[in-house]
Amino acid sequence: MSSKHTSTIFVYLILLTFLLLFIYSTILPLYSPSPTSAQSSKLPFKQFTSDPTKTRSPFCNFFQGHWVLPNLTYKPLYDETCPFHRNAWNCLKNKRDNMERINSWRWVPEDCDSPQINLVKFLSLMRNKRIGFVGDSLNENFLVSFLCILRVADSGARKWKRKGAWRGGYFPKFNVTVAYHRAVLLAKYKWQPVKHPNLSNQGGLAGIYRVDIDIPADDWMEVTKFYDVLVFNTGHWWGLDKFPKETPLVFYKEGQPILPSLGTLAGLKVVLESMVSFIQREVPHGTLKLWRLQSPRHFYGGEWNQNGSCLLDNPLGEGQVETWFDPSNGGVNREARQVNHLIKAALQETNIQLLDLTHLSEFRADAHPAIWLGKKDAVSIWGQDCMHWCLPGLPDTWVDILSKTIIYNLENRL
Repeated sequence: MSSKHTSTIFVYLILLTFLLLFIYSTILPLYSPSPTSAQSSKLPFKQFTSDPTKTRSPFCNFFQGHWVLPNLTYKPLYDETCPFHRNAWNCLKNKRDNMERINSWRWVPEDCDSPQINLVKFLSLMRNKRIGFVGDSLNENFLVSFLCILRVADSGARKWKRKGAWRGGYFPKFNVTVAYHRAVLLAKYKWQPVKHPNLSNQGGLAGIYRVDIDIPADDWMEVTKFYDVLVFNTGHWWGLDKFPKETPLVFYKEGQPILPSLGTLAGLKVVLESMVSFIQREVPHGTLKLWRLQSPRHFYGGEWNQNGSCLLDNPLGEGQVETWFDPSNGGVNREARQVNHLIKAALQETNIQLLDLTHLSEFRADAHPAIWLGKKDAVSIWGQDCMHWCLPGLPDTWVDILSKTIIYNLENRL
């Protein structure tokens, strides 16, 4: 009798087990994520507060700190043989003075350790992904540093120039693509000569550069969904040295000129608002969107075409930085903070994050190519280069911070 009772219980237990398995297999798919197809393999990056100017705890604020010169000489990750170099910025090849010292200064943030890229970790996390830079030649300067550093972990890296990219690199070991799209104003612009240049009422006007504030430049309009990370910038072309009164910028909206006509900074404001709106609308939510603030210039004694110079041996001190860059001082380098103010305003209430590399770069008046440009007559034609940066050099610190920012977002995906 006892044996029969035990057998009955055993049968019931088996039936109950099968019933539970059936219920589990039926309910589980309702709570499981949908399988990811090859066409939608992008995993979303974590999106933060709508105010991109606020520090986001617990992520370290790398943007405030100071430069120190350690006792030990620091050796850069790459040298003049990197195939991604642009000649005018290859300061080792061009025998620029002081390169060892320039690359020995280390940026130390106020409240955390110095950032330094972990190449294996970074590229492993970025496997099968793409990073795009959009903007002017300072973003290209940034890109070249990035490519040369990443190549250390993948000697099979090769040049990549597709999808309208100005230049780029492909890293087959990790299936990672990094490229730059040249769009100096971000918006579409084109040259329009005056129809009757000899008429007296033209006022010396040779023509205009028409800027369609509501149309992105062709170079990047079609790649908004191609990249997993996008780094934007603009600012260095928004000055009278690029577009003097004889060839000014004239702003159009919906095909018609904006009246009354806008000055340069007012034009930049409306272009920023329009391009930010386009990015918010057209770039997928899961794409990490970053905006690099201005890279400061260090012309001393005049503009680039007025014998401005940057032959300095050391970074600026705190007091010197304010003298050079506070807009109230009216110096030739004041525009960086003016432009940053407009950018920050345009990015309010968006999920575009700031890469505020301006302040740490303001100190480094010693780190430009200056007169070492790689061509015999370059200085007599173009003046000293106190705008771009030597490579290896300061942009390598930018890369360290960018890599930490991307890794943090990857590891904190929604």
